[in-house]
Amino acid sequence: MPLKTEESLRIVLQKTAELLDLSDDTEVSILLVNNEVIRELNRDYRKKDTATDVLSFPLEEEIEGDGEPSVIGGPTERMLGDIVISIERAGEQAIEYGHSFERELAFLAVHGMLHLLGHDHEADAGAKKIMRAEEDRILAALGIGR
Repeated sequence: MPLKTEESLRIVLQKTAELLDLSDDTEVSILLVNNEVIRELNRDYRKKDTATDVLSFPLEEEIEGDGEPSVIGGPTERMLGDIVISIERAGEQAIEYGHSFERELAFLAVHGMLHLLGHDHEADAGAKKIMRAEEDRILAALGIGR
């Protein structure tokens, strides 16, 4: 991965965390893959045998009833989870939507982060609208418009 891409993603995710009031000890991993790898992950975890642009694997799960269990002596960092982005699909979508690769990559990183935090645009039209507004707000704060 080119250093510019790595630094751009770091800036995007740090700004996203800041705008969403996440603490400095919040951690996210990001993996950049090709269409074949993301298709396999999509098939295995979502039962959709097609390449997609981004997948999110949250580590924080809501537990019904009493909420999150206490972990004594565990890590102090908040581990949100993993974001997997298909570089190939990002490039295809950048061309399709008529904007830069960097803008598409930033959008997918923000989109993945919001999924880690529980946003679900597939739940209903209202949830999709809320998630899109958050994406637009974060990208605008980064100076990345449509």
